[in-house]
Amino acid sequence: MSSEYPTIVTASLAKQITESLRQMILDGQIKINERLPTEDELAARFGVSRPTIREALKRLAAENLIQSRRGPSGGNFVKLPSPQDVSGSLANAMRLLAGLGEFTHKDIVGARLELESMCCRLATKWRRAGHLDAMRRELKQQRDPSLTDVEFCASDVRFHQALVEATQNSVLRFMLIAIDDALQPITNLLVFRFRERSVIADQHERILTALENRDAEAAIAGLRDQAAYLTKVYAAARRWKREHQSRKHSSVA
Repeated sequence: MSSEYPTIVTASLAKQITESLRQMILDGQIKINERLPTEDELAARFGVSRPTIREALKRLAAENLIQSRRGPSGGNFVKLPSPQDVSGSLANAMRLLAGLGEFTHKDIVGARLELESMCCRLATKWRRAGHLDAMRRELKQQRDPSLTDVEFCASDVRFHQALVEATQNSVLRFMLIAIDDALQPITNLLVFRFRERSVIADQHERILTALENRDAEAAIAGLRDQAAYLTKVYAAARRWKREHQSRKHSSVA
């Protein structure tokens, strides 16, 4: 490989090497499916130890930018990350931030409402029979009283993902499927004890009917009503949690 490797001079060596290699991949200096130099060669070129190189390679692998292959012709090869790979990484990061309290329920509901409203406008134009069929299947499941809470939550996620798929817009699919995978289950877990399944299913039916009629504004109205309902239910869940904790502390005292 003829590419020039920059000299790393400051503290976080592994991080800097990761950034340097990542930029070389993005710039096309290192091609997709090209094998990287060995750890010894990289250590010599960057002027660092093998453990530092190994840590940098682990970071690149976690970003789905390289993969390891075994055998005589093996090594570390540059890979083209799939949308599913990157979306999964984004979902994991968002799930972590939500778990640490960086995203409020208001943030989550508001962002999903705005983004899915955009989806409704596109879906009314580009939806196909298969997209509507997928939403109908989920709605039928949601009307089934024998469905467990976990199964209902999973169906809820799939319904909204079918809405996103109906846009036939790859950028929105990438963004929103990651958001739904990461954040909707968290919201569901917080409110499932307090929400009425029939209300959610009725709102989904309004959205589906509007998409069938290619009526974007009616679909968005259904989304708004669902967002308002979930916000009210979330507030009730929070009140219950505070009161429950207060009673628990009082009994201990």
